[in-house]
Amino acid sequence: MIRQTMVEALNRQINRELYSAYLYLSMSAWFSNRNLPGFANWMRVQMQEEQFHALKFYDYVVARGGRLIMQAIEAPPSEWESPLAVFEATYAHEQKVTAMINDLVELAQKEKDYATYNFLQWYVNEQVEEEANDTGIIERLKMIREETNALFMLDRELATRVFTPPATGGKSAP
Repeated sequence: MIRQTMVEALNRQINRELYSAYLYLSMSAWFSNRNLPGFANWMRVQMQEEQFHALKFYDYVVARGGRLIMQAIEAPPSEWESPLAVFEATYAHEQKVTAMINDLVELAQKEKDYATYNFLQWYVNEQVEEEANDTGIIERLKMIREETNALFMLDRELATRVFTPPATGGKSAP
């Protein structure tokens, strides 16, 4: 059985992961409205990843006998100045998520909840990848600046991204 303090923290994280999905869907819509389908696709795939992350937490809480409480999801922003501004916002958001995951790891250590500590290591590693993806695109957008042809080439490249759930034995649980 998992302690209530950990269950409450994981419930909050489920909400945060669902907010992340909602944020990326909003960003996808922003790109779609600007006729950048590749960027829109990249964000839509990111939304799917965040939903997967939320469900992985959800399944974990269920497996540990905790009670799930769904909370309202905050409305995300819907306007940005440029593709670069969108990805800078994405990177800042992922840095916040990294801090949230680190806080959960710290709580698991404090609670001596080694199962949850072990479970969270997947997210620790995932956040390294999330931040690296964002910084890579940010650097490319900075190089591109206002070159429309280069922007469209990057858009075409980002259109190839697909969501492939990590292998976890058929469920999103650990």
